[in-house]
Amino acid sequence: MSVYLGDKGRVELARVESGRFLRSELSPSDVNVERRRFSVNFALGALITGDLITIATEDKSTLELVEGHIFPDWTGFVHVDEIGGLRLYRTFSQAVCDETENALALVKPSTTKNITIETQTDRFRCLAEVTSFDMTTSRDLVEVTALCNEFKQQYEAGLISGQGRMSCFWEHQYCRDDSCNADGGSNTIEFSVYLARLVLRLQQGAKFRGHFFIYAAGNAAVWYACDCVVSNVQVSVTPDELITTEIDFVTTGPVLLRQKSDISYILQEDGLSLIRLEENQDGALLQETD
Repeated sequence: MSVYLGDKGRVELARVESGRFLRSELSPSDVNVERRRFSVNFALGALITGDLITIATEDKSTLELVEGHIFPDWTGFVHVDEIGGLRLYRTFSQAVCDETENALALVKPSTTKNITIETQTDRFRCLAEVTSFDMTTSRDLVEVTALCNEFKQQYEAGLISGQGRMSCFWEHQYCRDDSCNADGGSNTIEFSVYLARLVLRLQQGAKFRGHFFIYAAGNAAVWYACDCVVSNVQVSVTPDELITTEIDFVTTGPVLLRQKSDISYILQEDGLSLIRLEENQDGALLQETD
């Protein structure tokens, strides 16, 4: 029997598309070429620094915004400053650090254009400074006696729902990389400040995609995978203690409990042989079963 401590767990989250378009006019006066900065009507409170976004013209004409770009849309990362000004970047790390010298050069549009901005799904990043988390899944029973057989088969097992809470040390300085993978790999990270801003975002909603690892060591892992909505954020500030935050969330779809092992095998068609897959130069090893 194996017993595990919680120090092998971690949380990963991905910023996801909202499915909602943000519409605005982009006029020549909205673009400051020298500062590589532009503004739209809704940026403050609708977009969060580090979001992967797609900007597109509504009439499919050329998007005259990024220097040298001749297409009707552009996809990349955005930095939102204190008054809602936007700078565009090719990488997440450049955007969250607002490295102005790496911001994309802009051009003034020749005329006022109607544009849309939509957030896109980004890759998973570790949530840093997590001290603990809990995940609760439950099954809601559904009364199906009055339903026909087709609907009974869909609902008689009940509906799975989930909720949880994460406890984190407060951190808002994005400009650093950290190692949060169990195998020591370096990964650009998220901080709890993102979730605090997410719960305040009205136009786009407060949705994220989460991986909640119960255990992760080497290639072996057990984790919950689900889409979530932030429902509550509590920040605790006291003079003689570290600032902490509690983030409550609920799931919005299927909750999956996934597992992978250290060694992966493929079963041969004869049903007797297993091929072991290894990520090295030694090739695959064949293991005969009894």
